[in-house]
Amino acid sequence: MTNYRRAGVPGATYFFTVALANRGATTLVERVDLLRDAFFRTYSERPFHCDAFVVLPDHLHAVWTLPEGDADFSTRWRLIKARFSRSLLEEMGAEHPSYGRSASKVEKGEVGIWQRRFWEHMIRDEADYRAHVEYCWGNPVKHGLVERPADWVFSSIHRDVRLGLVPDDWSGGQSDSNFGE
Repeated sequence: MTNYRRAGVPGATYFFTVALANRGATTLVERVDLLRDAFFRTYSERPFHCDAFVVLPDHLHAVWTLPEGDADFSTRWRLIKARFSRSLLEEMGAEHPSYGRSASKVEKGEVGIWQRRFWEHMIRDEADYRAHVEYCWGNPVKHGLVERPADWVFSSIHRDVRLGLVPDDWSGGQSDSNFGE
């Protein structure tokens, strides 16, 4: 069995990519209400600072800063994914589509909505932080979903515009980076 190692620095800032098992699905934007609920329920139990967040049809990116003394982002993501999945399946009932579960997902009782695990990167410095926050803002443009980052409704860029951290016409230096794609 593979031994995955994750960075575990308490109070650090991390960039994440979390994806659906079906990379062609649109479930996250169609049911963003369930994702928001799962996020805020988890946040209320295990607070952190959400520096940036963008939800795309089949994956999401986030930059989080964890509290001092806390490095447990894995539990937070496990809870968000489980709560979203549970809510989605409760609403769909017996009508839910087959998510093409592998034998190992069936054996472990996984529903198959999410890809296993997630990609994380510990932010190294201010330039790395800025690059990853801007990557979140610009990702809907990169995927051809909108022409301007502010046109994508499922992005923290709107909060950051309101806070004066970024102009509403920001188009960024669109990076060729594929942080966790």
